[in-house]
Amino acid sequence: MHFIKSLNIKMQQQTLDALGRINVEDYRKAKKIPVTVILNDIRSMNNVGSIFRSCDAFRIERLILCGITPKPPHRDINKTALGATESVDWEYKSDILPVISDYRSKNYKIYALEQTDQSIFLNELQLDINEKAVLILGNEVEGVSQSVLDNSDYALEIEQAGTKHSLNVAVASGIAFYVFYNQMKHSL
Repeated sequence: MHFIKSLNIKMQQQTLDALGRINVEDYRKAKKIPVTVILNDIRSMNNVGSIFRSCDAFRIERLILCGITPKPPHRDINKTALGATESVDWEYKSDILPVISDYRSKNYKIYALEQTDQSIFLNELQLDINEKAVLILGNEVEGVSQSVLDNSDYALEIEQAGTKHSLNVAVASGIAFYVFYNQMKHSL
């Protein structure tokens, strides 16, 4: 940063046109990374809306809402989703275990974002070039349930150094989506 100031470079915020934003119809037709995200028993509508928005940003192929996770349309979801409920392909299923079984039968690897005694740090994740993945996010207080962990192939953990050792689920999802996107964007 000191270097930039010494050159007197003036930065300007990018316009939406310069960013190349596409419309909802073109987005829905665009190729996505082969990642399906499952939200299981998320309580907060604001978290759900934020995760919709992050799914849009990283071209997640599908979002599945399970259990008590609230679903659109709702004012509080829309407030943080900023229209992503229209662009992201999503559905609601009451029970997560049949969803996991269905994706496993389609050769998806099942990842749970949770701190366990066998977690892989997210920054150490190495995805296979042809891999298809499901990423499961759990309840804000209880995390990913044991029954879901028992049906997952891997647990992923975001390395942390603070006193809380937990992140808001919407924040954690954005970090995880970026890692998956960065390794899978070749498929776009």
